[in-house]
Amino acid sequence: MKQLQWQRRTEVPLIVAAVVYLVAYSVQVTLQPGPALGRALEGIIWGVWALFLVDYLVSLLSAPERGRWFVRHLHELVILLLPMLRPLRLLRLLPLLRILNRSGGNALRGHIVLYVIGAMTVLGYAGALAVLDVEQDAPGATILTLPDALWWALTTVTSVGYGDYYPVTGAGRLVAAGLMIGGIGVLSAVTAAFASWLVENVATARAAEAKTAESDARMQDQLKSVSLQIDTLTRQLAHGSHPGRPGQE
Repeated sequence: MKQLQWQRRTEVPLIVAAVVYLVAYSVQVTLQPGPALGRALEGIIWGVWALFLVDYLVSLLSAPERGRWFVRHLHELVILLLPMLRPLRLLRLLPLLRILNRSGGNALRGHIVLYVIGAMTVLGYAGALAVLDVEQDAPGATILTLPDALWWALTTVTSVGYGDYYPVTGAGRLVAAGLMIGGIGVLSAVTAAFASWLVENVATARAAEAKTAESDARMQDQLKSVSLQIDTLTRQLAHGSHPGRPGQE
C-alpha cells in the first residue's frame, strides 16, 4: 500500500524531472556550452539521477517482500549504477520508461499506441543524443550532427539499418546495441499485447455467441411448447370439446 501511494505521488514529478534532464543533456551535447553553464547542466543531470535513485530506494524499502522485489528489479539497480561511467550516463534516463509504464497502468492494453509512441520516442532520442555525445569528436566519425544522429537512431531502433550512418567508437556501438535491444523489446511487447488483446476479443466473441445460442435454444424450446399447446387446443376444438370443460359434448 505504501509503495502504491509513493508511486502515485511521485510519477508526475519524476516525469517532469526526466524531461528537464533530457533538455539539459540535449543542450550539453548539441551546443557544447561554456564552463559555467556546463557545470550547471551537469548539476541538473546528476540531480535527476539522484531523484531516480531515491525513487528506487523508497520503492525497495516500502515493498511488501523486499528480497523478492530486489531480485525482480535488479536490472533497475544496474541501470542506476552504470551511468557513473560517462559513455553510459544517458542510461539515467531509462527509468523514465518504468515511470511511463507505471503511470499508464495497463498501458500496453488500454493505450497501446500512446505507450509505443512514448517509449520509441524516448529510446530513439536518448540513443541519438548518446551516440552523438561519443561520436561527434571521434576520428572518422559519420555521425556529426543531431539530425544525423536522429536518422541513425530511427533506422537502428526499427532494425532497418541502412548503413549510411554508423558508430565507429566502442561506446557508440554499445549505445547501438542497447538501442536495438530496446527497440526489439518494445516491439515484442506490443506484439504480445496485441496478440493477447486479439485472443481475449475472440474469446469474448465466442462467449457471446455461446450465450446467444443458449438463448436461442431456450426460445426454440418455448416455441415448441407453445406450438404443442396450440396443437392440443386445435385437436380438442376439432372433436367438439371445450378447452375449459374436457369431455363435454
